Amino acid sequence: MKVLVVNCGSSSLKYQLFDMDRQACMARGNVERVGTAEAFIVHRPDGADKVRRDVEAADHEQAMKYVFECLVDPRIGVISDLAEISAIGHRVVHGGEKFAGSVLINGAVMQALEDCQDLAPLHNPPNIMGIEACRRLMPDLPMVGVFDTAFHQTMPKEAYLYGLGYDMYTKYGVRRYGFHGTSHRYVSARAAEILGRPVEELCTVTCHLGNGSSLAAVKHGESIDTSMGFTPLEGLVMGTRSGDIDPAIVSFLCEKLGRSASEVVLGYLNKSSGVLGLSGGLSNDFRDLEQAAGRGHELAKLALDVFAYRVVKYIGAYAAAMGQLDVIVFTAGVGENSAEMRARICSRLSGFGISIDPEKNNVRGSEQIISTPTSRATVMVVPTNEEAMIARDTAEIVSRLGARS
Repeated sequence: MKVLVVNCGSSSLKYQLFDMDRQACMARGNVERVGTAEAFIVHRPDGADKVRRDVEAADHEQAMKYVFECLVDPRIGVISDLAEISAIGHRVVHGGEKFAGSVLINGAVMQALEDCQDLAPLHNPPNIMGIEACRRLMPDLPMVGVFDTAFHQTMPKEAYLYGLGYDMYTKYGVRRYGFHGTSHRYVSARAAEILGRPVEELCTVTCHLGNGSSLAAVKHGESIDTSMGFTPLEGLVMGTRSGDIDPAIVSFLCEKLGRSASEVVLGYLNKSSGVLGLSGGLSNDFRDLEQAAGRGHELAKLALDVFAYRVVKYIGAYAAAMGQLDVIVFTAGVGENSAEMRARICSRLSGFGISIDPEKNNVRGSEQIISTPTSRATVMVVPTNEEAMIARDTAEIVSRLGARS
């Protein structure tokens, strides 16, 4: 079975084609600047160099046509006919409370996604556009929605409710939803596989650290808490997002900056804060900050220290929430590639008997146990693979569909 995984942003379309019999990615790529005159596609077959082409992609449907063309292209393609594709799996950011797992997309599911747009106005509309484009181009192909929020639907009420009037939850759905769920699910399960232990036996904190960052408390294979909340703005300090703040700061900044609440939240707190803001506008790229801190840039060092402190604080809170801590997993761009940041974080956990081996920690983008034999919790690096998780879910659902027919 071959499964195409699609992830649509407002002006981008990322894709990967998987051969599920071999559990291997055959090709990957992305269409950038969709809707502009500068649109282009980058396509890379497995084991070959990437190819870049300028395209005319006024919308996501046109972008998908170029994806299909590349996949069957005699020179750079990896399949001879689109009929070889058995299903398409779509990444969807927000499923609200309606989806606790991946689902076959039908009319009722599309309506539910439309209903969730108020909860994710920046992310769900392009996800929906991508699904609709694929349905128009391949109307007979089964499609599956895989939701970032689904893994966190196992959180108990005491974890996901805010201290607001209960009617804010019942009327408007104001609650913690959490994001990066597909990543947290993948790395927690993969860590258990590497350790040769059932995930149901482990209490794990998964640290998805990148420009957007979140932690999850995964107790016996289920998410019981996570740092992102009603939106991806809550939680850790991130690349450009503030993370946790006193909500009264919003009205204070409205007065001081002469901006509306939406301008403060969507503009300042989402795009101009985080380590970018703390570093004095230097950069939201952690590589730049680490280099600058090494040269003595005080604000760059401060930004990195604040980030590490917040991660440590959440790890401690989640260890308490779970009642024990067996595994800490680092993943995503910073978590997988920054030995320096992992060391910053773990050095603050030494009082709890957690220690890492500097030599083992000297790793980028590969699976590795980096803790010492005497560490009270196993510390690991596990590269995330959300696309593979989406492909697996899609293949499983479509296989069940075939078995019933």
